Amino acid sequence: MATSPIAETQTLAAFEEENSAAGRLRRYARGRVRHYPARQIATVAGGLALGLLVSPVVGTSAAAIALLGEAVDCEVLRRVPDALRTGATPERLRILTSATAGLQALTISGCVLTAQFTAIGGEASLFAFSFLAAAVLNAGVVMSHQPSAARVRIVIYAVTALIGMAAELTVEETPEGLIYDLFGLSMMAFISYVFIRFVHGAHRRRTEDSRRLLEGQEALERANRDLRQREAEVRQLALVARHTNDSIVLFDPGGRILWVNEGFTRMSGHAPEDAIGRTAELWRGPDTDPAVAEAIADAVRAGRSHRAEVVNYARSGQKIWVDSEVVPIMSASGALECIVATERDMTETRKRAVELALAKERAEEGARAKAAFLATMSHEIRTPMNGIIGMADLLADGPLAQEQRLYADTIRNSAEALLKIINDILEYSKLEADKMPIVEEPFSLSSCIRDAVEILRPQAREKHLYLDLCHHDPLPEAVTGDSGRLRQILINLLGNGIKFTDAGGVTLTTRVRPSSEGFRLTVQVQDTGIGVPGDRADKVFDQFEQADAETTRKYGGTGLGLAISRELARRMGGDLVIVEGNGKGACFELRLVLSKARPEMAEAVASPQGGAPRPLAPMRLLLAEDNATNRLLVQRFLRGQPITLTEAKNGREAVDMTRLSPPDVILMDMSMPVLDGLEATREIRALDLPQPRIIALTANAFLGDREDCIGAGMDDFLSKPLRKSELLAALSRSQEPRDKPLCPPPRDAVSQGAPAVNEAPHWTSPPESGTTSGRSIRSSAR
Repeated sequence: MATSPIAETQTLAAFEEENSAAGRLRRYARGRVRHYPARQIATVAGGLALGLLVSPVVGTSAAAIALLGEAVDCEVLRRVPDALRTGATPERLRILTSATAGLQALTISGCVLTAQFTAIGGEASLFAFSFLAAAVLNAGVVMSHQPSAARVRIVIYAVTALIGMAAELTVEETPEGLIYDLFGLSMMAFISYVFIRFVHGAHRRRTEDSRRLLEGQEALERANRDLRQREAEVRQLALVARHTNDSIVLFDPGGRILWVNEGFTRMSGHAPEDAIGRTAELWRGPDTDPAVAEAIADAVRAGRSHRAEVVNYARSGQKIWVDSEVVPIMSASGALECIVATERDMTETRKRAVELALAKERAEEGARAKAAFLATMSHEIRTPMNGIIGMADLLADGPLAQEQRLYADTIRNSAEALLKIINDILEYSKLEADKMPIVEEPFSLSSCIRDAVEILRPQAREKHLYLDLCHHDPLPEAVTGDSGRLRQILINLLGNGIKFTDAGGVTLTTRVRPSSEGFRLTVQVQDTGIGVPGDRADKVFDQFEQADAETTRKYGGTGLGLAISRELARRMGGDLVIVEGNGKGACFELRLVLSKARPEMAEAVASPQGGAPRPLAPMRLLLAEDNATNRLLVQRFLRGQPITLTEAKNGREAVDMTRLSPPDVILMDMSMPVLDGLEATREIRALDLPQPRIIALTANAFLGDREDCIGAGMDDFLSKPLRKSELLAALSRSQEPRDKPLCPPPRDAVSQGAPAVNEAPHWTSPPESGTTSGRSIRSSAR
């Protein structure tokens, strides 16, 4: 197909720009300027004719006037492109160039009229009319580019022709000559009109043809570009489909294979030539679920995709689990064109899933075994520890020589240290298993902190260390949080400070700031002990870590205390860090956010209830305990009390003895032969007789033990190692009315015996402390 030169060199945008109002004006200006020399040939020829036929002066004057008009018009037109570039509007320039075109036409008309009036007898009429016709044709050529300029010229030339005809009347022209001149002028006007119309129409048609050609060319280029893009996409899709690891199969509407990729061959072992023309029965076998195959067929008939796991069989007979996705391709009319099936080998994934499930089951079984082991070890260790600590307490209460008391105290302290290690391991195990909830209950902050300090005062006094408590700010009356865990953290920090300090002492300092959540509590525990090296500051919070190996040998311990304390602090929404303190010792900082307690809770905290247990009234007590040492220990604890004690060595004996002679209270061990304490309690609660109070006595130490005991029907809970004061307090509670709860509140309940919260600014140190700040309490006793 032949291509238009315009189409070869132009784009549609450039064409539209060229044929816009500004573009046509620009082309008009450039064309007039470019053809200026050619147009002057006629002007110079006319001037020569006048110079020869009339006079040189007339010819020269006429030619000069015509050239002057052309020069002015061309000079203006030469400036038009620059004016358009600088922002001049085409409308303004069109008016200006129309004016200069009129000037140029007037100068031409002046030359023509000069020839008309200087010739004698109308000899110049043909010359004049011919010159005007040439000028009209020249003006009509630019009609499509600058219509207003062309019209101005044509009007002036037409007026000039009429003036020329009028001039014919002044000479002696015959009527026939005038008629001939009139007809000649009319024919020249008609020919000029036809010529101008033809040129203008031809230009318009050429422009439209060029526009359509350029539009078609651009549409063809877009189509070619889209086609190339689609070809690239098709090629990419073909490469993906051919070389992907997944199996891709194309079926016809009848379910016969049209095409398979290389992934199909790798997965199934069937070559393409063996598969094409076959159905999906090619890779189905005994374990292929017919229901899955039917579900796929139903989805295809409904025109929807379907995804399922299905068993296929390779050519070798190997069973393959695949993740199959079947997509029906529908035509515009809704008819099924083809079916695309994509299958991914899931055999190894399923194997790993089975292995993972087995590993998870083994891990859970290991966790259960670990929990059972810890529970068993807790019971087995705490049971003899109960006898050791209890007998040591009884021994220390009796009259002893100084050396004998030293031995008894050593036994008791060693047993307490061993029990601390056991408790740390169990606490960390519960934290690790996420079995330690954090409660939110109101308590007295000052009472909680003072309790922790008072518990550790005997240890500080024994090592001749001071133990200071300093409040920088008055403590709030009541806050909400977990006081038991807070007390546990403080006891751990104070205990560590006393443990690793040989001279000096430990200072606990509190700061409280109000916040949007309630109160921001900061507690610093500073000691004057061995300190923590800088390179070990972060490691002291790791499990089983201490400052160095020498620490473990010299001071003992598991290295779990700080790990447990930090984890508890973070679970309470705070943190525990080591900071730079005063002196060479270690300084630990506890940061917590505690909520404000409701007013009624604050009143409960400020008005503690209860007090020391009242003396025991006479009672009949049944002790169900299989361990002889523990039975002996309870006997000694109750010596001198108004209690009639009977003993059972297992749960079955306890049930039988209760049936024969119901006691007032039963101390029920949880772990006993024949029948354990929980089952024995359930059987006793099922008996039709006056129900005794049942107090659990257990060496188990997990969170669910208390709930298990209460759920079985027990009234109270005591854990081993058993202390005399705790046993007497529990027996005293058992003699209270039934409508009062017997179980003591857990350690994280509302603190009791809170001192006045505004005492902090008025606390003064005892004289022996040497402190003059007026804001601390010290226990020196050195």
